[in-house]
Amino acid sequence: MKNFIYFLLGFLFLCEWTSVHSQEFKLNPTAGYFQNKGVDVMAFDDIYPEGHQSGVSIIMHGNRVATNGDIRFEPTPGQWQPVPVQRKRTPDAATNTITTSLSFPDSSRHLRGFNPMIYPDFQFNYTVTVKGEGSAVVVTVDLDRPVPSEFIGKLGFNLELFPGALFGKPWIMDNKQGIFPQHPNGPTLSQPANYTHSGRFNPNPLADAEHLSGHGRGYNPIIADDIVSEPYAVGKRFTVRPDNSYDRFTIETRGTDLKLYDGRMNHNNGWFVVRSDVPAGATKGAIQWVITPNVVNDWLYPAVIQTSQLGYHPNQPKVAIIELDKRDLKREKPSLYQITENGKKEISLPAGQEWGQFLRYNYLKFDFSGVKEEGLYQVVYGNSASSVFRIAKDVYERGAWQPVLEYFLPVQMCHMRVNEKYRVWHDLCHEDDARMAPVNYNHIDGYSQGASTLTKYNPGDVVPGINIGGWHDAGDFDLRVESQAGESYILALAYEAFKVDYDATSIDQLKRITEIHQPDGKADILQQVENGALSVVGAYRALGRLYRGIICNDLRQYVLLGDAGAMTDGIVGNEDDRWVFTENNPMRELTTAAQLAAVSRVLRGFNDTLSLQSLQAARELYKVTEVTSRARSAKIHAATELYLTTGEKEYKDFLLSETKYITENISQVGWYIARAEKAMKDSKFTKAIHDALPGLRKQFESQSSETPYGIPYRPRIWGAGWDIQSLGYRYYFLHAAYPDIFGPDIVYNALNFVLGCHPGSNTASFASGVGVKSATVGYGLNRADWSYIPGGVVSGTALIRPDFPELLEFPFLWQQVEYVLGGGSSHYMFLVLAARKLLSNETVR
Repeated sequence: MKNFIYFLLGFLFLCEWTSVHSQEFKLNPTAGYFQNKGVDVMAFDDIYPEGHQSGVSIIMHGNRVATNGDIRFEPTPGQWQPVPVQRKRTPDAATNTITTSLSFPDSSRHLRGFNPMIYPDFQFNYTVTVKGEGSAVVVTVDLDRPVPSEFIGKLGFNLELFPGALFGKPWIMDNKQGIFPQHPNGPTLSQPANYTHSGRFNPNPLADAEHLSGHGRGYNPIIADDIVSEPYAVGKRFTVRPDNSYDRFTIETRGTDLKLYDGRMNHNNGWFVVRSDVPAGATKGAIQWVITPNVVNDWLYPAVIQTSQLGYHPNQPKVAIIELDKRDLKREKPSLYQITENGKKEISLPAGQEWGQFLRYNYLKFDFSGVKEEGLYQVVYGNSASSVFRIAKDVYERGAWQPVLEYFLPVQMCHMRVNEKYRVWHDLCHEDDARMAPVNYNHIDGYSQGASTLTKYNPGDVVPGINIGGWHDAGDFDLRVESQAGESYILALAYEAFKVDYDATSIDQLKRITEIHQPDGKADILQQVENGALSVVGAYRALGRLYRGIICNDLRQYVLLGDAGAMTDGIVGNEDDRWVFTENNPMRELTTAAQLAAVSRVLRGFNDTLSLQSLQAARELYKVTEVTSRARSAKIHAATELYLTTGEKEYKDFLLSETKYITENISQVGWYIARAEKAMKDSKFTKAIHDALPGLRKQFESQSSETPYGIPYRPRIWGAGWDIQSLGYRYYFLHAAYPDIFGPDIVYNALNFVLGCHPGSNTASFASGVGVKSATVGYGLNRADWSYIPGGVVSGTALIRPDFPELLEFPFLWQQVEYVLGGGSSHYMFLVLAARKLLSNETVR
């Protein structure tokens, strides 16, 4: 009732605010962006221009249609092109404006950092002012100085249009008409590159500009302006989707021409771009656009019914979440229909319950947990309907967790040829791994080698024995230690908890061939645990320490789409070989020690040699790694797994000595200390742990109440799916150890979130190929084909700040549809197995 009262008061305020400002774009002081019924215009709320989330953005009738409205140095920038630094954002309801101050360059990113960029030699400040004027918004750009001659025609204001919704759709530029093409079309346009006028904004850059740019040998993604598509059209007035009242908007320039570019000409993941160049000599009012979105007066966001796309076990909680426009006060009665051979039959159930507002929507919860009869079902609310789903005892028995083992993990295997009957997923790859990375080097993708290799190898030396095992991480093909050891660890704990004995794949590490759907008499999950350990332990023995990771050495290799076998030539010791990096990172080293200790347990009797080597590495890392304040929890983690593996007093005594720290940090360490506490059988330690658990339970209760999904949703850049799965995975161990304190609901809620019960209009299962509707366009090795890898679990619904949940069907948005190792799919598999055990308590076969 309290939530409903809050909802009603909020709705009445919204009605009053909307009636006053009908047919106008007004800055909503609460939301922080411009609203006009079903159309919103945001300005610099978001933080991720490389991922098409920043600048001026337009959301029309439930869909984001344009974004990244801002000044850029290229007509069609990509991931590695310079972005500004945002200084100050000032919303002003009195003047109906949002004014944002920005600057070039961002010196912290010039040849430095996770995603190093090369900034042109032009330092300036500018403001972008967005003002609501009746049915339009006016965008004005003011520069603090004129553009130098070398950058005339290079600096401009861009607005990116989401291509996935535009293929085959019309546009109009003045008196010219066209259709947005499915693929980019020539001719191309050549022009001088900004790279020839690079600035010097860091006195000691860590990245090598020459190496980043490919030494001028052909195409390189960091140079995005030397060859671009010729504009499809040039003019003063541009209309997108003139055929559709829900997506139609017009841009009119009050200055330099509008140009329509295709960003996919030089970046496969590019978007369509509307652009105006900054004219010579211009400062005040250098760019001025009038953007007029069409507003459908009576449009309301259609109700979205969110259920598990896979279905439910009869005994598990079953709650449909119904997402509603917050302007919609009308309430329908949700209905559950059983679908029989004679048609639909309504099941009598209580009405849905108001939950309240979350993000930009209101929510109802419709509980049908009491329905236990097996069959096909569908939830209906007004004119909206959920996907058809099953209620069945065998809902998790086939095609649920198995695709992770049958497809995803085999396809991701490195140093391997992967076949599936007629199909070759990828050829034998990276036989020439790897050469020692250069020192004092800032590589792409977050790798950074310090002043020493920390090994006996010199930069450029071939490191033998590390061209075996491992999995490619998502579409990047690299092997990070946390993803390799972490993946093996999750699989090892799944094997221990659920005794998974499933064989659908043949894996031959000697012949380097994997055959999908060709059983070999060995448990697939143990073969995959082995695959990760071969990489991590093999590298540890070769280097005398852990690797940070193995990754391609240049950007052209990094953006490879397709067969991993095409990245290098397989010949050891030449310039296309991947590099191996090392680091001094106590927290990561001790976490890896914990993971290898657990891996050692499950490999006993399967690969005894590798089991012993894993344990030896874990012991050594535990002994020699310096414990910093940040690494203290990791030391406890390592001692936990080493004790469970060996039962040795040294590790038990250490855990007992850390009782105070453990209880004070139970939210961080509780999930793994729970298993050790049960095994240690120390009454004083047990009491201390039990005394700390009620406080932890309250934390979970508070987090669960944040959303209607019974699970916290806190995305930053990537969709929150992986974090939610990780939470459910860790929570399971608390429930298994202390079921009287921690109920099972968070396990079910996390699983249901992944399987379709999540915010936004796209209710697809994040697990590709699992459920009635799933993410069948994923950011994996085959993303250029708009395809997917079964069993891969995408990052999931992202948040377009401040309040718009989004999951687009587009293969190049890594923050929404990327696959990952060291969690993701394996956490999902674990959750399915956990739910199955909780519901049936049977051994998995």
